[in-house]
Formats: sequence, C-alpha cells, structure tokens
Amino acid sequence: MITLQLQRMYYPRGTNGILRMHGDIVCYTIELPWLDNRTNASCVPEGRYRLLQRQSPKFSNHLWLQDVPGRELILIHPANNAARELKGCIAPVSALTGKGEGESSRRAMSKLMRLLQPAFELEQEVWLQIESLPVGITPLFKNYN
Repeated sequence: MITLQLQRMYYPRGTNGILRMHGDIVCYTIELPWLDNRTNASCVPEGRYRLLQRQSPKFSNHLWLQDVPGRELILIHPANNAARELKGCIAPVSALTGKGEGESSRRAMSKLMRLLQPAFELEQEVWLQIESLPVGITPLFKNYN
C-alpha cells in the first residue's frame, strides 16, 4: 500500500499544496478555494481517499479519488489555473506561481503517474491523505522537478 500526503494552505481565491510520497516532495498542487464542499466550486474536503488509475480522451492517464463525501468523479488531472480549469478536482503542478495557479502541470502529472505505475501494476492500493499544512509553514514558490 502507498499513501500520498497532500498538505494544503487555503486562500480566498485558491488552495495550494505540497504532494509527498514516502516523505519526498513529488510536486505541488492547486485547487479551488474551500467553499463548504460545494459541487464544482470547492476544493476536496480533508480526509483519506483511495486513488484509482483512470483513462479518458480529455485527460489521458490520470487519478480518480474514491468516495469523496457529497461529490462525484473527483480527479487528479493536469491544469495550471484552478479558477479557469478545475471544477473541484486537484491539479499537480511543477511550480506554484500564485494562489490556485501553477505551471508545467502535464510534466508534474507524468511524474506522479510514473512514480505510481509500479504500485498499480502490482495491484497495490494507493491512498491520498489530505490535510492542512501546519501553521507557520508555507509552500515555496519555486520550481520543483
């Protein structure tokens, strides 16, 4: 079993996070702001979610969060601007450029899928733990390959 850890900071116009695997930073994330879990308007509630691999013509190879309370089809897929491109999903980015904004999302998504592929091939469970970033720590606005 693999558990990814997503630690987030919440802002009025977006949510930024750091995604880790085995304690190492994989990438950063962007989401919509927290708006009481409103469909198509809010980031994902904090909690623990199983991730399944999924394919679609729009997003190619991406991840699907299971059993998000009050929501359906919540994905991890490429996007660089939460307000313009997300409807409640999570986007991995290589660098944070603002609140709810980043860059090189497709590169970050490819890296994430490459790291998780062995687990999926072995039919291991993959989980995502979402929580707030501890007070006093802020995500760095720098490139992270």
